Amino acid sequence: MALLVIVDAANVVGSVPDGWWRDRRGAAERLRDRLAADGVPDSFGPAEIVLVVEGAARGVEAVPGVRVETASGSGDDRIVELVAAAGARPRLVVTADRELRRRVTELGADVTGPRSVRG
Repeated sequence: MALLVIVDAANVVGSVPDGWWRDRRGAAERLRDRLAADGVPDSFGPAEIVLVVEGAARGVEAVPGVRVETASGSGDDRIVELVAAAGARPRLVVTADRELRRRVTELGADVTGPRSVRG
């Protein structure tokens, strides 16, 4: 079963001060496109990538290789829901958010920081 990689778009985009705040949706689209082109590091093996967007980044469309989930409220809550729904499937959440890391590890997911997908 392929690893489910859930990427906290707001947290990953916000990890580098490159002007993302001027165009949050565009920043999320650039991250999506990078994930579609580069995937995740080979050490993780085959993976299904899910990018969770919220707020001003809503409306980002999926592309081949990256499914986009739009949070109706909190992006963190949507990530926790996705982790829980995946059951025993291997799951990896990409975020630096300490509280989110705690919540998903309690559900059995692994976590890694934004650098793992920032290139």
